[in-house]
Parts: sequence; C-alpha cells; structure tokens
Amino acid sequence: MGGEVPGSRATEIRQQIWQKLRPVAKPDSRFHLNFAEYIPDFVGSERAIDRLVTQPFYDHGRYAFVTPDNGLVDLRRRMLDDGKTLVVSTYGIHRGFVLLDPSTLAPGESRYAAWLDGLEHFGRPVTLADLAARGPFDFMVTGASAVSLNGVRFGKGHGFFDLEWGMFTDLGLAGDTTAVTAVVHDVQVVEDALIPGETDILVDHIATPTRFITTARGPRPHGIQWHLLRPEQLADTPPLRELQAMLG
Repeated sequence: MGGEVPGSRATEIRQQIWQKLRPVAKPDSRFHLNFAEYIPDFVGSERAIDRLVTQPFYDHGRYAFVTPDNGLVDLRRRMLDDGKTLVVSTYGIHRGFVLLDPSTLAPGESRYAAWLDGLEHFGRPVTLADLAARGPFDFMVTGASAVSLNGVRFGKGHGFFDLEWGMFTDLGLAGDTTAVTAVVHDVQVVEDALIPGETDILVDHIATPTRFITTARGPRPHGIQWHLLRPEQLADTPPLRELQAMLG
C-alpha cells in the first residue's frame, strides 16, 4: 500500500521535484537533505501557513489531524495557541498517535510541543479506540513531496498518510467531505493533472507561500486495503494491528 502514482511516473516526478526543492529546503537534523526519508520544511512555509489559517475550515474547526512533517511545525504551534486540539502521528507510525490538548500546556510551551521531539513529551499517546471515542476530525493537514492541481498528493514513498487515512476512514473519523490541505513550496506543485493510484489521497486544498489553491479533485479511497499491505507494515505499525482486532 504505497500511495503511488502508477508505475515509475511517481519516482520520476519525485526526482524532478526534489532537485527543484534543494535550494529552498531546510535541512533536517537527522536526515540532512535526504528527501526519501523526510518531507522538509522550506523557505516561506510560515507564509503558506498564513494562507491556511485564514480559511473557514480552520476558523470553524476545533480538532484536527496534522502530520509530523517539518514544514508544519508553525501550523501545530498556531493551532495550540488558537486553542485547537490536534492528533499527530509518531515517526513511521511506529508508536501510534499522540494527542496535543492546548488546555494542558503552560504559556509558552506550544512552541516546543509543536516540534517532532516535543510532541511526545507534551502530548499523550492515544489508541485508535481513544480516537474513535472522540469522533471525526474537523480537518486534516499534511506535507507532501509533490501535489497536482487535481489534488493527487504523494509523499516520500512509504505510504504513511495513506495508511493513516485508511485507518481513519474505517473508523468514521474522516471521509470524502473532510477538508484535507497539503502545505508545500511552490516548486512542489505539479501543474499537470495526474492519474491517482488505488490508495492515493486526494487533497482539497494546496497552501504555498504565494497562493492557496482549491483543487478539482475526484472521490477519495475508503478504508485500509488489507490485500495491499506488506507483512512488515502490519508488524511495524501497532495501530494497524489494533484496527485489525477492532474490525474482527
């Protein structure tokens, strides 16, 4: 379950985008500029977030899922400062999900809680059963390696967001009407329409430093495609095993 644009086309697009991204990407403390291992922060990401937080779905939403990508640190901080509760996946989903509740933070702690290392210190681990009891997300935000104007988004190639989407839709926490936004640099926007793969999650919006785009997306997939999972994905992802038990 890789969330791939069919065939070698996804690899080709990634390589093209990554070359354009290098001059504007911010190195990661662990992975430097190895984009196959992380989705980077970039010059102007705060301006992209400025555009996102003016949208009605953000204003009205109180509870959201946000991926742990480097370029979304400022969004996570702003959400906590704005009193919004968020769920973030741990790296590789190996330790499941963490819930960050702004009511539990002291003044000034939101900046540290928004960081990848800080969120597990200031947040609390939650199971899928915990999330199911809380109900649907108001909106979702993700980074991306590339995203097209018709909403086809793909990441660094591991399919984590596709797995998260599959789990959440199986539990009724997200669906075709959930607002999903990808935050990327302008060089990561593919101006051509792409044909989505079986598990590709189409986004409603693209936030960049210079524009906020509403895509012309089609319907999105629903649920985990169990037949596409590799054995190591099930072994390495505790929430998948929890979902398997919940669904019988």
